[in-house]
Amino acid sequence: MNPVVYAVDLEVRWRDLDAFNHVNNASYLGYIEEARVRWFKSLSNDWAGETAAPIMAAVQLNYRRPVNWPETVRVELFAERIGTKSLTLGHRIGSATDEGVLYCDGHTVLVWVDRSGQSVPLPEAVLAACAG
Repeated sequence: MNPVVYAVDLEVRWRDLDAFNHVNNASYLGYIEEARVRWFKSLSNDWAGETAAPIMAAVQLNYRRPVNWPETVRVELFAERIGTKSLTLGHRIGSATDEGVLYCDGHTVLVWVDRSGQSVPLPEAVLAACAG
């Protein structure tokens, strides 16, 4: 497995729950998005600047077990594949208090595009962070 490039602990919110009193499947995507945005912001304040920004090309999730409330989840991101203009960013959502509990894993494919919609090379800060 690739090394973690970023990890963040997030509190499960009451509003994340569904009628069965566990986290709704769509909320998992929100946790992954929050981790990804925080990681990008840690690399550069202008991560979605005037010239280019990442867009999601694909996402894949494996739901391993339900998340209940209250809980604090840990979202871990790691570089699975580094392309010239795209990045496959692996993700895991587990319990922040019990490292043996895995709620979700998968990956997201991100492509950097300019304001015209044309793909552009990955930013240097992203390449450096993924290189280790």
